[in-house]
Amino acid sequence: MAIQNKQEDPYVQLARSTIEEYVQTGRTIRVPQNLPKEMYQDRAGVFVSIKIKGKNRGESKSALLLRGCIGTIQPVQDSIAEEIIQNAVSAAVKDPRFAPITPEELDRLVISVDVLGGMEQVHSEEELDVKRYGVVVTKGYRRGLLLPNLEGVDTIEEQVAIARQKAGIGEMEEGVTLERFEVVRHI
Repeated sequence: MAIQNKQEDPYVQLARSTIEEYVQTGRTIRVPQNLPKEMYQDRAGVFVSIKIKGKNRGESKSALLLRGCIGTIQPVQDSIAEEIIQNAVSAAVKDPRFAPITPEELDRLVISVDVLGGMEQVHSEEELDVKRYGVVVTKGYRRGLLLPNLEGVDTIEEQVAIARQKAGIGEMEEGVTLERFEVVRHI
């Protein structure tokens, strides 16, 4: 695991150390002192995605399976570092789609951290690009987000449909607002 940590950038290292500490002890770490200054000074929405090396049933080779993904569209903490810490804990143990991560899984985790740029309203799906932009779909209080450049999401229509589904917005419902954003993905 130490070799993997040296290859990860500071954003992912922070998420990993947060997850490891919380899963092993139930405690949330404090913001460490050795991070790049923008992690202390800047604020942004952040998503922490956790995948695990494993095999799907019937497959002979190992795959990366989603194990947790939680984030914030807008910042709610005072810094990117604090945002990563809170969202890493949530992705590890509070994603309602998955059971909490166990200590036995820690050495098989692959973690990425997406730092979101500003939201920009768009007027049609033609202004989207599934590889470059994430999308937020809103109708009233219902809001769904899908990150850009995800494996298995190859078209704008798929991206928007998944974001609608996450928000509970039917595919035929009108009056939907679309926003796009770029991310800096840390791996």
